[in-house]
Amino acid sequence: MRRGFELIVGVPREIKNNEYRVSMVPSGVRVLREGGYRVIVERGAGRGSGISDEEYVEAGAEIVENPEEVFRRADLIIKVKEPQKEEYRYLREGLILFSFLHLASSWSLTEVLLKSGVTAIAYETVQRDDGLLPILKPMSEIAGRLSVQAGAHYLLKPYGGRGVLLGGVPGVRRGSVAVIGAGTVGVNATRMAVGLGAEVTVLDLNLERFRYLDDLFGGRVRTLMSNSYNIETTLREADLLVGAVHLPGARTPRIVTRDMLSIMKKGSVIVDVSVDQGGCVETIRPTTHAEPVYEVDGIIHYGVSNIPGAVPETSTYALTNATLPYVLTLVRKGLKDAVTDDPSLRRGVNIHNGRITHRAVAEAFEKEYTPLVFT
Repeated sequence: MRRGFELIVGVPREIKNNEYRVSMVPSGVRVLREGGYRVIVERGAGRGSGISDEEYVEAGAEIVENPEEVFRRADLIIKVKEPQKEEYRYLREGLILFSFLHLASSWSLTEVLLKSGVTAIAYETVQRDDGLLPILKPMSEIAGRLSVQAGAHYLLKPYGGRGVLLGGVPGVRRGSVAVIGAGTVGVNATRMAVGLGAEVTVLDLNLERFRYLDDLFGGRVRTLMSNSYNIETTLREADLLVGAVHLPGARTPRIVTRDMLSIMKKGSVIVDVSVDQGGCVETIRPTTHAEPVYEVDGIIHYGVSNIPGAVPETSTYALTNATLPYVLTLVRKGLKDAVTDDPSLRRGVNIHNGRITHRAVAEAFEKEYTPLVFT
């Protein structure tokens, strides 16, 4: 890898369906340039987030015309979402890819990365010693909040829903929201649902999280241990179910089965935020912002896998605030020293030298796990 001013950071335009975020903002470019590092940005990469090419140029970036040039010239590619099929041909040995990847739900992408020779660092598995996921967290906050907005929208009768107002009105019952998982997504979904005036039930396995929720919401939220009995009881009441289960790097366990849909009220809505890791609802599949929902057994399913992409002028800046410190570490130290000195970044390395270097990803496909080593 080149060092100093010779090292090149590449920022391609995102091409996933209705993905409007960009992986680097002009202030980040300025910081990198002040450190002596070159940044190339594909023309139009920031347009969806309200950032012009001129702003990148003023910050010190070089604008290039196409993704092929970005991938060919860069040592370190910074993306938002996983490479799409059209981008596979640009992957090459020696390239460092830093992006959301969610490999446990896609063997096809994992296989492409293994064969390409890239080093793939996944935002969602960069993890501190205390368990915090510093890059995933701001996107989880946004996705959790948007999950309830989306659910409330598709509960409207013109969109196929039951026709329920989550907050109700005096003399009429409020809507019922069930949240499975009390992590960052679950807490933020709960915050929105409580704010709308809904009746909210949160299911999890962690009593300490329940104590936290009880303090945070002043007893306005019902908390239940997550087991099949409590899940079925809650589903009978729910107008909106938010799936918020997450295991770092691993495929999400299936919590809600196909059979359970039969006990839900027709026209209820499921928003499974964990769909990018496989989903906690058996009947969920990835959808797009262009076609976000489908129906199974009379239940509306919302499976958009890049929910924060709908609010890029919020999520782009939240994401780049979290990624920039790690980008700086990589360009200043190079890959080997960066991941050696920073255990959180080391945990983010999913693929290196044609091997799976994250245990949860390997276990998802029953493949060999290889601890990260440099020769």
